[in-house]
Amino acid sequence: MRTIPRKAGVTMAVANEGPGSQAGQSRTAQAIKPIPGGNSLYESYQKVHPRRISGTYRSIKWWMMGLLLTIFWVGPWLRWDRGPSVSDQAIFIDMPGRRAYFFFIEIWPQEVYYLTGLLIIAAVGLFFATALLGRVWCGFACFQTVFTDLFVAVERLLEGDRNSRIKRDSSPMTVDTLMRKTLKTVIWVLISLAVGIGFILYFYPAPWPAIVDIVTFNAGAAAYGTLAVVGGGCLIMAGYAREQVCMYMCPYARFQSAMVDEDSMIVTYEKWRGEPRGKYSRDADFSQRGDCVDCGLCVQVCPTGVDIREGTQLGCIGCGLCVDACNSVMTRFGLPPNLIAYDSITNQNARAEGSSRRIRLIRPRTLVYSALLLVVIGAMAASLATRSRLDISVLHERSPLFVTMSDGSVRNGYTFKVLNMERIDNAFSLTTTGIAGATIEIVGVTKGPVTEANLPVAGDKVGTFRLYVSAPRASLPAPTNDISFVLINSATGQTQTYKSLFAGPR
Repeated sequence: MRTIPRKAGVTMAVANEGPGSQAGQSRTAQAIKPIPGGNSLYESYQKVHPRRISGTYRSIKWWMMGLLLTIFWVGPWLRWDRGPSVSDQAIFIDMPGRRAYFFFIEIWPQEVYYLTGLLIIAAVGLFFATALLGRVWCGFACFQTVFTDLFVAVERLLEGDRNSRIKRDSSPMTVDTLMRKTLKTVIWVLISLAVGIGFILYFYPAPWPAIVDIVTFNAGAAAYGTLAVVGGGCLIMAGYAREQVCMYMCPYARFQSAMVDEDSMIVTYEKWRGEPRGKYSRDADFSQRGDCVDCGLCVQVCPTGVDIREGTQLGCIGCGLCVDACNSVMTRFGLPPNLIAYDSITNQNARAEGSSRRIRLIRPRTLVYSALLLVVIGAMAASLATRSRLDISVLHERSPLFVTMSDGSVRNGYTFKVLNMERIDNAFSLTTTGIAGATIEIVGVTKGPVTEANLPVAGDKVGTFRLYVSAPRASLPAPTNDISFVLINSATGQTQTYKSLFAGPR
């Protein structure tokens, strides 16, 4: 007999096939007998129960959580006066009006490139922070980390610290445990609903009426769909998936190692000092062994269950809680702190050889990221400061390209759009250049062909006009001729020019 390991954890015994055996004569008649007790190729999921810890990095995480959650929930309530008939919500995405507002900045749909700039700034800023401090974003500012911390705090409050939660999960369900878990779930759901509603408020001009509409089921399907996606995602990822999001779903965990170098400050373990590790005893002589007492507290407080003593790993989010845990143990036993610390590989190697510690913040990698940030931020600031409040677009009619009139002149049709970004109504003067003798006729505006037309456009609106340009046949030397539309603000004198084409016969 020979054994074949199966992925499902069952070992199978298969009869050896011989020339004269029944199995050899027919493969379909093989005798397959499952043998219980086989080893699985996949390890079962082990729930992580982070232990409570106090210290510097834990305090920083609490402060960051409070700050970020305050910004998230207070943001929709901030006001910014933009004048009459416009929302005074400071941070507001107006989907029906096709606008995005951020305090004094107003973004129109055709200015979506500013969103691209923000994404570039966010990406390069993340790379810069990683080059300096490793996964500091993951450990302190990522929404997954913030909400997971909040959900774990609720769980710890109701079910107890690590040992108590492990005992409850491994013991038969009792009434007390059921009540605590039910209450925990209810609070999680309420927090998730608050997160979903907080997100929705950024799309409503008045937060309080929006909350009333949502609670009284008078909001639209889009609101409840968003609430289900955002709130449900928060509940699933922060309440149940937790560290699995960081380890298996987040792409940043895969490529962040390319952003750090030997001088980046990351969570490290001084192996040269901690090993060989061993349990603490009263008569322990630390001159003959490492400082690590193998208490496992660094693993117990880790939100992803990582043992940092095994080296930098995919699951380490750089939160520093293991530093707080280890320092508390070192203090208790009268040993030097920072056996686990935020440090660089260069410093680790230097101290192992007896050299002094130094931090290199300025190096080629950080200089490149800094330069990229300055260039992109500078370009966006300059663009915002100098952008025009007037824009035009011209679409040439394709069918037909031109029409020959009875007097021999040639006429082209255009769709002419004027974007008036000012809050006040404006009148504009429109002329053409490039073709001698060209005249303009605008449907509903002019009463006939003119050389100059006046276009009224309401404030904060896009004026759309049907425009015809006629030109003498003698002024068209080629089938395709250049023509420019010149639009002048009658009040301010601001000028915009748009180059287009004028089609004619061959």
